[in-house]
Amino acid sequence: MASRTVIELVDDLDGSEATETVRFALDGSDYEIDLADRNTDLLRSLLARFVDASRKTSGTRQTPRAHRLAASADTKAVRAWAAEKGIEVNARGRVREDVVKRYLASFG
Repeated sequence: MASRTVIELVDDLDGSEATETVRFALDGSDYEIDLADRNTDLLRSLLARFVDASRKTSGTRQTPRAHRLAASADTKAVRAWAAEKGIEVNARGRVREDVVKRYLASFG
């Protein structure tokens, strides 16, 4: 028997059919909202003045959750596990979040 899963985006403001998920960050928190074209245009036009006057940052931001995740694991144990699995990690410094996640997942 075949099955079909349909995902329908619904505008989080007015309940109409959404066409896009918009992601943004403010004050250190990341957000996403599903919006129809008209509400996407409205959001972008309202923010345009602030975006135009701001500086774009580059690189990846590490969320507070990621800091907690890395702090929850013994880096020596993570490095030993990674070496055993053939995963490259730096000998010093912070262990990449994806490696820590894989290490922690190996116990669950």
